[in-house]
Amino acid sequence: MMLLRSMLYFPANSVRMVVKAATLPVDAAILDLEDAVSLDDKETARILAKDYVELIKRRGIHTFVRVNSMGTGLTMEDLKSTVVKGLDGVMLAKTETGSDVAKVAKMLSLVEKSSRLKPKSVKLIALIESARGVENSFEIARASDRVVAVAFGAGDYYRDLGRDVTSVSEDENELLYARSRIVNSGRAAGVQAIDTPFLGSLVDKEAFLRETKLAVRLGFKGKQCVHPSQIEPINELFSPSQEEVARAGRIADAFEQAQARRLAAISFEGKMVDIMTYRQAKDVIAVGQVIEERRERMAHLESYVPVSEVFART
Repeated sequence: MMLLRSMLYFPANSVRMVVKAATLPVDAAILDLEDAVSLDDKETARILAKDYVELIKRRGIHTFVRVNSMGTGLTMEDLKSTVVKGLDGVMLAKTETGSDVAKVAKMLSLVEKSSRLKPKSVKLIALIESARGVENSFEIARASDRVVAVAFGAGDYYRDLGRDVTSVSEDENELLYARSRIVNSGRAAGVQAIDTPFLGSLVDKEAFLRETKLAVRLGFKGKQCVHPSQIEPINELFSPSQEEVARAGRIADAFEQAQARRLAAISFEGKMVDIMTYRQAKDVIAVGQVIEERRERMAHLESYVPVSEVFART
């Protein structure tokens, strides 16, 4: 299971920021070649992204590169420069159609072959940032078996609606349709749905928590973020508690014992448990196991990157 609760963006042309990524408890680092990098700096960013994939990946952090959209003509060059061993996947900016995904999937096959990488080892996250993309979200989510997630980019989406992102209301009702459609499309296609980065002020923690809790309720499995201070709250809110995992274990054990007696449903702690409840419990257990394994792995790592490793990749 690829755990993608928290996904933090880093400008790929900043050595300091990229090295910082390797020290944080984030599930996935996104080395950004798109909005965070000017056109003149794209090549430098590609070189640095390629050089630092191994450093980040070695610390158990899923590593993605956000590549420029198909409409820019830069996508293939991004892929040729950054798809290396250890890279988990690419995030395709401004994905609007299933055709966009299919074309990038073909590009990845060519790059994997030329780089002697295992076929289909590089996954895809489709970043949906427009009204057209929202409407085509199911088509996008199932366009390739490389797709592991669909992600929402509310900033560009809101601009596409002709609105100023600073005018988003407190309850964010104007984003509810897009969020709900992307969640449903992801679920229907069997891939994760990842919520947008928070658009408000970094110091407005109350609004950030309110938005993140909304994302959890809607069914998103994780959230993109732009600052390290947002990682821990996201990880906590998108994780089952220890008590929830323990209870799920008790439910699964009780139901499996009932199945051995050929019972289709049982009463557990005053509530009915059937096959649907059992499957939910197994999902919670699986997520809990991945989280615990990640927690143990991170506990054994240094809280810094040795200077020797930094200079070995510059």
